[in-house]
Amino acid sequence: MSSFNVPRSTVSPLARAMGVLLMLLVWTAAPPLHAQGDDAAPAAETTGATGNAALPEGELQIDPFALPDAEPEPLPAAAVQAQTTEIENPYGFKAMWENGDAVTKGTLFTLIIMSAATWYILVVKLIEQAKVLGEARQADRKFWASPNVASGMEVLKKGGPFWYIADRGISADSHHEGTMVEQIDRSSWITMSVNRAVDAINSKLTAGLAVLATVGSTAPFVGLFGTVWGIYHALTAIGISGQASIDKVAGPVGEALIMTAIGLAVAVPAVLGYNWLIRRNKGVMDRVRAFASDLHSVLLSGARVGDKKAA
Repeated sequence: MSSFNVPRSTVSPLARAMGVLLMLLVWTAAPPLHAQGDDAAPAAETTGATGNAALPEGELQIDPFALPDAEPEPLPAAAVQAQTTEIENPYGFKAMWENGDAVTKGTLFTLIIMSAATWYILVVKLIEQAKVLGEARQADRKFWASPNVASGMEVLKKGGPFWYIADRGISADSHHEGTMVEQIDRSSWITMSVNRAVDAINSKLTAGLAVLATVGSTAPFVGLFGTVWGIYHALTAIGISGQASIDKVAGPVGEALIMTAIGLAVAVPAVLGYNWLIRRNKGVMDRVRAFASDLHSVLLSGARVGDKKAA
């Protein structure tokens, strides 16, 4: 039986050379099966207790099963203080006051005065109205239960609005005869005296409300003036620097916005307080006019004003 043989002439020298080169590459790439001699010790040292292969020089071996440190190392005190230190706003109210000119400070001072006047009048008028309402309740309970007007005046607060109306009514009734006003009939004279007393009380209750109306109508424009002045400073800063960067205009524009906000903060309480006090005054004056009308009817009915008149 003949064997199959490849003729030598069919395998070219180039193919044989490529086969030898491929065998050399495979042999050089394969790791050695055993470490012999002095080469075994370094290999064992680099392998370590975990049995991992040796890492190339310059690389850090990371064990995925190693536990992290229990507590991180605390930061130095200086670093902690640097983290907690607040950054001061260079464009806030303090910077506006320190860097503002005389016009800015004068505008701000005007708004502060207007705000202080608003709150002062608001508090004073509320206290005054509360006192009048308290005296109205006292007059309803005690004055009309008295035997005559003179004794009823003793239960009223001396100098109060209801005491004043009663005093004017008694004076008009007692001093009508024997004077030049005698030519005016008694009813008209008592009516005139009581109405004047009511008007005087109304004038006292409404005193100061014009300030609230003035503040409410002018404070926004005062704040707008500060806004215009701040924008003027922003344009000046742009012209001097030659560039419209944010650091050049942030300060003046912030000043303008702060002035606008302050103007509104002054005007809004003034307007609301004015409307509120006007409404409360209406209720108070209704109680005062009701008392004056009842007193006027009592005086015209011929009821006893006092012991002297009754005699």
